[in-house]
Amino acid sequence: MSLSRLKLISGTANPDLSKAISDHLGVNLAEVEIKRFSDGEIFAEVNENVRGSDAFILQPTSSPANDHLMELLILIDALKRASASRITAVIPYYGYARQDRKSAPRTPITAKLVADLLTTAGADRVLTMDLHAGQIQGFFNIPVDNIFAMPVILGALRERMTDPDKTVIVSPDVGGVVRARALAKRLGVNMAIIDKRRPKANVAEVMNIIGDIKGMDCILMDDMIDTAGTLTQAAAALKENGANRILAAATHPVLSGPAVERIKNSSIDEVLVTDTIALQANARGVDKLTVLSMAPLLGEAIRRISDEESVSSLFV
Repeated sequence: MSLSRLKLISGTANPDLSKAISDHLGVNLAEVEIKRFSDGEIFAEVNENVRGSDAFILQPTSSPANDHLMELLILIDALKRASASRITAVIPYYGYARQDRKSAPRTPITAKLVADLLTTAGADRVLTMDLHAGQIQGFFNIPVDNIFAMPVILGALRERMTDPDKTVIVSPDVGGVVRARALAKRLGVNMAIIDKRRPKANVAEVMNIIGDIKGMDCILMDDMIDTAGTLTQAAAALKENGANRILAAATHPVLSGPAVERIKNSSIDEVLVTDTIALQANARGVDKLTVLSMAPLLGEAIRRISDEESVSSLFV
């Protein structure tokens, strides 16, 4: 890899991941000053020459999403005005991804708005991971590489599997069936689905489990954990129906509101997440949470983009 033109610029959203990617590539993070004025305005200055460089800005747009998104846009503008040759926004977690369609009259499609903002600011391409909805790639008129955490999660799950015949992948809702099926196929195990429905207003949700989970080790798979309500309710339903050990895996640990307490008090034995989002203070040190590093995967994707090599071949 030609290191002379590659520049890594870290925002403040996840400095530990940025440092790990820097270490993996053997490329120092560029000197950047980011500060906030007393009224909340963000200021950014790149304190080294980036003219003609292949610049990668490392910044998930996680909570507080608006601050981190604005910081990313400002960094893109700073690099564009400093004559960087190409600017790639590396967004391990793409905030606002759940607002990918009109869910009701007179509502926005904010995932598209964010795509427009990134493009208008001056991003030449985007590198992201496990988009909540794959069609978001179509919101951009610039190249988008949506890479997958599955290879890393697969490796961790294989280490924890005792018997494939006694293991089942469980989708916590109907929307996650495609993801669960792909994981089950890779692991060579069966799959189950939790069908959640509310019979009528003011009546508690009923969870119907489609598939055999009695006496099985169950692995709940999702792309993100937000408030952990769906996840922990699904785990309780599995336990009530005779599941043995319960693991959960998700790429993005949003973990908002009561999520951490729910996980602590749940029937889940272990939750595997990645470091696409920096853990909130109350989630650090929680025994049930295991964080897997995405730095080698993201670093390799960055190297391949910089060297004009195939990124998709990472997942063949």
